[in-house]
Parts: sequence; C-alpha cells; structure tokens
Amino acid sequence: MAEQKKAFTFLDPKTVTRISNMELRARRVVEGFLSGLHKSPFKGFSVEFADYRQYMNGDDIGLIDWKVFARSDKYYVKEFEEETNLKCFFALDVSGSMGFKSKKEFLSKQEYSYYLVSALAYLMIRQRDSVGLVCFDDKIRTYLPAKVRVTHLRRLFLAMEKTKLGKDTNLGKPIHETAELLKRRGLVVVVTDLWGDIDEFLTGIKHFAYDGHEVIVFHLLDPAELTFPYEEMSRFVDLENGKEVMLDPRIFREKYIKKVNEHLNYAKIELAKVGVDYKVLTTETPVDEALFSYLARRRKLM
Repeated sequence: MAEQKKAFTFLDPKTVTRISNMELRARRVVEGFLSGLHKSPFKGFSVEFADYRQYMNGDDIGLIDWKVFARSDKYYVKEFEEETNLKCFFALDVSGSMGFKSKKEFLSKQEYSYYLVSALAYLMIRQRDSVGLVCFDDKIRTYLPAKVRVTHLRRLFLAMEKTKLGKDTNLGKPIHETAELLKRRGLVVVVTDLWGDIDEFLTGIKHFAYDGHEVIVFHLLDPAELTFPYEEMSRFVDLENGKEVMLDPRIFREKYIKKVNEHLNYAKIELAKVGVDYKVLTTETPVDEALFSYLARRRKLM
C-alpha cells in the first residue's frame, strides 16, 4: 500500500477537480482513432481488446461490460490498445536547476513540474488518449512508451518520482533522441526551465515539428529567476556544475533582468515560427490555477 500511495503523491485532488471538465485537444491533424476530440488522417483501422478497468465519471456507458458487472457487481469498461485519440508524450527536464526554489512556501520547479505532468496525464487518460514519458538532463534518463491504460498512469507516476535530478542540461541531444523514439504523429508536451543553449533546444523542437507532432512548451521558472530580488552580497551556486560566485546582486540586477527578458522573448518568437504553443509558468501560481487558465485559453483559441 505504501508504494501505491507514493505513486499518486503528485496527483493533486484540487487540481483534478478544477480541470475535470476541461480538455487538452490537438489543434493539428494527428494519428488518432476516435472521432470527436481530435481529427485523424486515417480511417477504417480496427482495434484490439487489451484490458478492463474500473468505470470513471465521464466514461461512455456503452463501454461497460455488463457480464463482468453481473459477476462482480462493479462497473468495468473495456480498453482497446489502439482506441486512443492520440499519443501524448511528456518530455520532462530533470536537470539540476529544476531543484531550485527561492522561498519555503513555493514548490521547487521539479515538484511543480511533477504536479503539472501528473494532472495533464490524468486528463489525457480520461480522454482515452495514450500517454508516455521521457525525463532528461544531458541525456534521456527515463523512458516510458505511450499507453492508454489506467494502470499505465500509475507506472508513469512512479517512473517520474523515481527519477532523480541530474546535473548538466543538454537541451538539444535528448530532445532529438526523443523525436527519434516517436514513430507516430501526436502531441509532445515539454516542461523545462530552459536554462541552457536555447538554439540547441530550438533545433530539437523543430525536429518534432517537422515530423508532424504538435508541441507545447511549458517554460517553468521560479519568480526569483525573473526578478533577481536579492539585496545583499551573496554567494551564488550553480545547481548543475557546482560553480560558485560572490557578487552584489544590486549591481547586476538590471543587466540580469534584461538578459532574462531577451531570453524569453527569443524563445517565444522562435517557437512561434514553427507553430509551438509556448507558455511561461512561475511556481508562485498554484498548479490548478495555471492549468485551468491555460486550458481555457487554448479552448478559446480553437
């Protein structure tokens, strides 16, 4: 039981309730099978029975197996291996810098990203979309292929929680390697603080776009990384390579903020050129609020 409890540590009931009536749709044509949420370029594909799972609110009651209900007095629905709107892959940055948090009351970027991915993965499974996971720093650390079963969701949570933060970031190579793993067009959700070579990252993201995937990039930052609010001479430590530097933040604040804003604007402009949905999130905003706002905006745009 302890393991099962741990597997759902980052699935926040408040967030799930807040987004329960929302959808994460694909805007492009994707290689899915269900009509409705997502347009598919294919027709006439058959599906194969894979497993049973317990009925959840929102499931089609037509999928309930009444013979199983007669035996067990519980509602179970049939799952089909290919009965999925699309494949959704979460690419999660687990480099050392994701462990940063500036205040005790904030989540670290790592924790925030886990809550974010957990909620979205749950939402996708409810839509009968399949979900997969890649965790990376300077290389791929964790890989789970996309599946639609509810039991797979638990495996995804466990894999995420067992992945330890690495050190250096390589924003190009692991993104390229992930693109090579995805054989079918779908939705790719990247969660990163984007501290690294942004041009390498853009090249990797373009690999997804050119292969026909739809891409969402959540650029996750701690508020202090945007405002550099420190007032006293301090020692700053790089969480990825361990380098230390003593400086007076008041002297460098203006220049730092300018550089960060240039970094964000460059990312926004270049990602827009290849049709990537780019969203900056900060860890001071509650996850449920950030997700609800994002999904509502995306629905309005569609």
